[in-house]
Amino acid sequence: MRWFKPLLTGATWRERVVGCAGAFVCLALTMIVSSPISLSATDLPAIVAPLGASAVLVFAVPSSPLAQPWSVLGGNIISSLIGVAVAQAVPHVALAAGLAVGLAILVMSLLRCLHPPGGAAALTAVVGSAAIHDAGYAFAFAPVGINSVALVALAMLFHRATGHRYPHRPAVSTQPMQAAELVDADIDAALADMHESFDIARDDLEALIARARLHARARVSSSTSNG
Repeated sequence: MRWFKPLLTGATWRERVVGCAGAFVCLALTMIVSSPISLSATDLPAIVAPLGASAVLVFAVPSSPLAQPWSVLGGNIISSLIGVAVAQAVPHVALAAGLAVGLAILVMSLLRCLHPPGGAAALTAVVGSAAIHDAGYAFAFAPVGINSVALVALAMLFHRATGHRYPHRPAVSTQPMQAAELVDADIDAALADMHESFDIARDDLEALIARARLHARARVSSSTSNG
């Protein structure tokens, strides 16, 4: 049964169900809001496939840096622009596909909007339909931009209604810090208090905390010996 345990630290069945509901409602509404695009003469899709991946991040791990509004908006739109530029400059589709995604990763990283679906958006601009190619740079704004703005706006409303912080703001403890040794139960209790899912495995979190403890002990020991 260990294979069915949540991969994400802090994930609970309730949070999973809420995330599923959020993706269902907000992605459907995003498509409805964007539907006039598909009615235009360009035959562009009302919604692009990368938005499905964006919804996974926004509703399953809303605290992730990859799921924040600027990451969704900047990552999808900027990557789409890069994809269009590469598609127009490089005639070989295979080379254009690899170059578009590689450049998208670089630019998203530099602009602090790294968003995995952005890679899919860049790729779509290269290997997409004739309508997407005919739209040129406009594709990055309609449908990609409209889709992204609608999803983020709806996600903000949904998360607020369900008691989550989105955009994510770390909860700051007002309790005084006490020197005490942490145990696993303390970590579990803290995660339960925060009601958040984090995109880090439980084992990795424990390893990180254990490593931080070692550095803290070394620092205290060094300060004591130097004093």
